[in-house]
Amino acid sequence: MTFIPGIFKVLKDTTWPDRKQRWKDFLAVLEYTVFFTLVIFLFDKLISTGILSILKMF
Repeated sequence: MTFIPGIFKVLKDTTWPDRKQRWKDFLAVLEYTVFFTLVIFLFDKLISTGILSILKMF
């Protein structure tokens, strides 16, 4: 039955980020999300436009 106390020991020994670091991490996640969303959107537009132009040729 040392599992539960072991969990609390690990949590107590863990170093947690301070408030400033949490905001930096949050903004970094938002930046990456926006960046990859734009990349996927542009790639989708490029592919769909290319496929539509090929279909219009026939």
